[in-house]
Amino acid sequence: MHKPNQFDLFGQKRFLPLFLTQFAGAFNDNLFKNAFLVLIAFHGLSTAGLNAATLVNMAAGVFILPFFLFSTLAGQLAEKYDKATLAQWIKLLEIAIMIVAGLGFIWHNAALLMTCLFLMGVHSALFGPLKYSVLPQYLKENEILGGNGLIEMGTFIAILLGQIAGTLLVQHQPHGETLVIWACVAVAIAGYFFSRSMPSAPPTAPDLKIGWNIFSETTKILSHVKQNKTVFNSLLGISWFWFFGSIYLTQFPNFAKDTLHGDATVYTLLMTIFSLGIGVGSLLCEKLSDSKVELGLVPFGSIGLSVFAIDLFFASANLPGTLQTAQSFLMSTSHWRIIIDLFLIGVFGGIFIVPLYALIQIRTEREFTSRAIAANNILNSLFMVVAAGMSIVLLNAGVTVRELLLIAGILNIFVAIYIYTLIPEFLMRFIVWILTHTLYRIKKTGFEYIPENGAVVLACNHVSFMDAMVLAGAIRRPIRFVMDHQIYNLPVMNFICRTANAIPIASTKESAEMKDAAFTAIAQALKDGEVVAIFPEGRITKTGEINSFMPGIERIIKTTPVPVIPMALQGLWGSFFSRKDGTAMMKMPRGIFSKIGIIIGEPIEAANVTRQELENTIRQLRGDWK
Repeated sequence: MHKPNQFDLFGQKRFLPLFLTQFAGAFNDNLFKNAFLVLIAFHGLSTAGLNAATLVNMAAGVFILPFFLFSTLAGQLAEKYDKATLAQWIKLLEIAIMIVAGLGFIWHNAALLMTCLFLMGVHSALFGPLKYSVLPQYLKENEILGGNGLIEMGTFIAILLGQIAGTLLVQHQPHGETLVIWACVAVAIAGYFFSRSMPSAPPTAPDLKIGWNIFSETTKILSHVKQNKTVFNSLLGISWFWFFGSIYLTQFPNFAKDTLHGDATVYTLLMTIFSLGIGVGSLLCEKLSDSKVELGLVPFGSIGLSVFAIDLFFASANLPGTLQTAQSFLMSTSHWRIIIDLFLIGVFGGIFIVPLYALIQIRTEREFTSRAIAANNILNSLFMVVAAGMSIVLLNAGVTVRELLLIAGILNIFVAIYIYTLIPEFLMRFIVWILTHTLYRIKKTGFEYIPENGAVVLACNHVSFMDAMVLAGAIRRPIRFVMDHQIYNLPVMNFICRTANAIPIASTKESAEMKDAAFTAIAQALKDGEVVAIFPEGRITKTGEINSFMPGIERIIKTTPVPVIPMALQGLWGSFFSRKDGTAMMKMPRGIFSKIGIIIGEPIEAANVTRQELENTIRQLRGDWK
């Protein structure tokens, strides 16, 4: 039986045309740009008496500049107009630009080609907010992470293929420029026809008044985004990735030539390995997070970036000075560690960035998503300019390329710590994700009974100190757990509980005030449409059997009548965190990847909820597997 996965989106008209439109645009950007740069670097193309090095650096700035100038406008346009129609307008603009660029190639006019490069930057700046903000309109919530992964994977592969194609075509003399012209125009036309197949995506803010002042609109958008700390810091996280990634991408030519003693084919090989790594990492996100937006992957990705960036520094030391081709480079075992490091830097980069894009899409108001992505593009560009400036300063100060890449890896550690200090939710989810994905293999049944939105109470048997984390790691929606105050205050657990906004509770004997406060908080959470999870036994089992349910569940439902979903945990009895054979967490662990089960039953309407019936239902769900 086929198991649904993100690749199924390629069979959907609501996704494939968008993917192909984005792929064609990214491919064409890099095909044109690399062909232009090769003409400058190897075929003497120049203007105004500027040397090749100056023109190459100018070209990089000219392509980035439109992201500063037009991202705010792009975000507003994507809110005000149908995004599919807007995509068609942008693709028609691309065709016109490529026709003019064709004249630049025919006439060998560097100034005209530089102008077209600027205009292609405008094209990309206009399309950027659209391509990400339309995903929540086209995809279901459980498809958003996979869709982002495919878009990110496709983008980097398109960039790689475009760079290779631009380099190869323009050097196919004497007809290289002609081949580039035909290719650029053909890809632009293909992109337009792909965009015509995109389903309608109605405007989310049709009454929006366009603000033409770049600076005031940028300030306004950034101020709005900053109100949502999680989204704003996600934008900073993505921008940091582009800071980190742009250093690597920019230094690859010199790294290949001066450190690895390779020719141009080695540079192409490094680009291929890095891009494929990002593609693989982007696709892995859905598998690692079970198709939900898992914030715990972000710290996981940042750790991998630094670990393998630091290892690359040591792996690339004291290499033989003989000239290497891609073939000889691959055949030497001394280079395999470098290849693995670069590939895994790409993999962990994909794992880092995809959940952040998805998080922005689901945590930002629908009518503001395009402008949030526009703010992201502005910040990305700013960070990339700062990365370029830092690289120039350090390299001129005598830092080697190897050392510069190491510095980027070390800086990543401090930036990660800073971000996770500001937003502890990332670190909390990472701890939950690591624990639930290393200690257990979870068999899930009945998860379709948990609604995508709306208030509901989850009721589950209580077997171990890990129960809440197992459920939090397995269930897509954020959960407000009602926790015994003693468990709530345990080391590590306290950080997780506070960050997850859990509700501590005590018995009347221990603290009647805390108990009343807990029930007040539960009622408010349910009124706000949240998911509340309780363990009706009131304590962890000492025998493995389900204890009698306490009356608290009836009090909750009487105060706030909402459906109750019965759940049963299986297989946790006897684990390190259970009370089998003595005090929990005071015995030898039984190993990792233990098989456990979570069974979810059909929702019970509030009018039919009694603690005895709920207890009987959960006993039946659990069965004999403790």
